[in-house]
Amino acid sequence: MAKTKANAVGNTSVVAKGVGGRKKKISLEAKKARHGWLFVLPFVIGFIAIYCPIIFDSLRYSVSNIIQKPKGGFELEFVAFKNYREALFGEHGVKFIQALGDGLLKLLMDIPTIIVFSLFIAVLLNQKMIGRAAFRAIFFMPVILSTGLMATIEAKSFSSLDDPTGGIDTGETQSSTTQIVNSMDIELLFSNMVIGGELAETVAQAVNNIYDIVNRSGVQMLIFLAGLQSISPAIYESCDVEGATAWETFWKITFPMISPMILVNLVYTIIDSFTDKTNPVMVVIDQRYADGGRSGQVVSSAMAWIYFLVVMLIIGACAGIASAFTFYQ
Repeated sequence: MAKTKANAVGNTSVVAKGVGGRKKKISLEAKKARHGWLFVLPFVIGFIAIYCPIIFDSLRYSVSNIIQKPKGGFELEFVAFKNYREALFGEHGVKFIQALGDGLLKLLMDIPTIIVFSLFIAVLLNQKMIGRAAFRAIFFMPVILSTGLMATIEAKSFSSLDDPTGGIDTGETQSSTTQIVNSMDIELLFSNMVIGGELAETVAQAVNNIYDIVNRSGVQMLIFLAGLQSISPAIYESCDVEGATAWETFWKITFPMISPMILVNLVYTIIDSFTDKTNPVMVVIDQRYADGGRSGQVVSSAMAWIYFLVVMLIIGACAGIASAFTFYQ
């Protein structure tokens, strides 16, 4: 306490001297803070100059009606929460709410699988072995192939195979017959265990979605690798000296030390899942915008803002729960 007070007094005197005309000294933390703001400055400028006007216009459209002018152009008529009521209780409200429920259920199943899988792969790739860099590149390759131009090419390639005149059928029949496992296989595996059929169905769906899980685990894997490499090797050497097993070392040392990375990956995975183009809610919003004309544009904006609020509530709840178990050095 005395040392802290002395440091505070010393910092105050430095500031006073700076006011008197001498060169002001900057602490290391202040320099780091300035470098941090300099690093995020391009994003902040782009957000204020580009995204903020778009967000403001979207909010205006969600509480307005678009009226076409006779001489061209349009004007906005304020209608308060009419579009929000239409989004929830109107003609397309049932589809929107159902898609939102399906998206939340899918998120509930995908998040634990992605987090556990990426952590497992990161722990394996953090071991000393020949070709470690090559294996890291291989596991991150699906992230590159499933984004941007490559994803568009892949989608067009699969759509070209859907030929009713004799091509490969990519519909529900094909997807059901080409599954890796089905619920019956899992039920047979768990036949001697006291496990319900719902868990067997969940495990079967996770195994069948392994391709999607691998594609969406690359960034999380890199974050976990960065966290694992930040742990001091001296800690593991102390564990070896004390005779701790690998299992005990993981749960008593590795897992608590990378818990902040688990929180980061949790938030990232939620956002990535909710903003994915294949998310059922995103599909409903896009269809409403494309097929609804002027009214569809304002109603889809209201749907988007409802969706945004739900996502923020889920992120806040998950981050609040996870932060209670997060260990910071």
